[in-house]
Amino acid sequence: MSEAFRAERDSLGLVMVPRERLYGAQTARAVANFPISGVSIATLPHLLTALAEVKIAAALANRDEGSLAPEKADAIIAVCREIVAGHHREEFVVDVFQGGAGTSTNMNMNEVVANLASLRLGGPVGADRLVHPNDEVNRSQSTNDAYATAARLSMVRASRDVQGALRELVEALRRKAEEFAAIPKLGRTQLQDAVGMTLGQEFGAFATTMGEDVSRLAEAENLFLEINLGGTAIGSGVAAGAVYRERVLEHLREVSGLAVVPASDLFEASWDMGAFMLQSGLLKRTAAKLSKIANDLRLLSSGPYGGFGEIRLPALQPGSSLMPGKVNPVAAEALNQVCFHVYGLDTTIGMAAEAGQLQLNAMEPVIVYSLHQAMGLLSTAVPTFIRTCVNDIRSDAERCQSNLAGSSAFATELVTSIGYEAAAKLVMERRPAAT
Repeated sequence: MSEAFRAERDSLGLVMVPRERLYGAQTARAVANFPISGVSIATLPHLLTALAEVKIAAALANRDEGSLAPEKADAIIAVCREIVAGHHREEFVVDVFQGGAGTSTNMNMNEVVANLASLRLGGPVGADRLVHPNDEVNRSQSTNDAYATAARLSMVRASRDVQGALRELVEALRRKAEEFAAIPKLGRTQLQDAVGMTLGQEFGAFATTMGEDVSRLAEAENLFLEINLGGTAIGSGVAAGAVYRERVLEHLREVSGLAVVPASDLFEASWDMGAFMLQSGLLKRTAAKLSKIANDLRLLSSGPYGGFGEIRLPALQPGSSLMPGKVNPVAAEALNQVCFHVYGLDTTIGMAAEAGQLQLNAMEPVIVYSLHQAMGLLSTAVPTFIRTCVNDIRSDAERCQSNLAGSSAFATELVTSIGYEAAAKLVMERRPAAT
């Protein structure tokens, strides 16, 4: 046992930490306390990157203030740049479900950075490290402003991943709209015959609606760029010096490349989850539109003989273990299921946002994880849908024309010449008799 572990102490007492790991006592406690999902914060690269950037900005500001020795600041900064570059991710072992409003995540970062910085300075890992995780890596910070700021920056970057995927979808749908521009077909409302249109117009509308969501997601970024860094525990700025508070946002802008600004009310910003709820609502809106498009493609491709049959989706795999020749719209079905999961995550986020109490929302970790999960799923599901479905959709121009010719769409065009009543009579006379 003594060979496999090293002894460390925190404010609660002795903790045994795996000897080969770069984290410390508080991370080890969190691993023991939260063996919940088996999903670690290492799966949230945008969050880890942003938190490392916060640590860089804080070290620079503390060095400016003279409250952190330059050689230690430099070591912290160098290590954090390695984390930003994607290194040491295996050391971020805390479960995504955790109590403490993100303290375990913040301390996981603080301890890993402290040990790596100590090694860089020629010191040991563990109890005798040369850099302290709280007093130096976390200097002038609280989880409540450092983690919260990182969470917001991570939202911006994850949202941009979604926006990029949606832009690809818009372009793919526009290409199909151009390809199908000259194919007349029946437009339907409430699944009943309505009026004529083109297949290109149908796909063009798909492209337009998804383009609108790209714009809305981009607009929401500004809300996440309002941060509470420097407010420390509840917004008062306790334990953060004046020079630090003046400089830290400037450094964070330079380090992250994001135009962060201070929240107008740091006390409110310490607990408000409004931006996260709005982002979740936008993702739910996007998911609803994607699912509607998937539903339409399934319906338009139904058949191939007994349904609409106006388009042909790619044949990806046999559709039945019993029915020969059956091919299912599996790409669209998979996208539907992703969208349903996004709806459920939105419910989680709403409940967690409401559960905040007084000066802090302790449920922020599940809000952050749920949003990253939703955005991660959409960022991968949409390109997959483009590749496996949209790019290879084919039209059946003959079926489109046949469905249009056999419909009641002609009647609407007659209204202006013979009137509504006469046109309705023609439709009823043409309707197949019920048996």
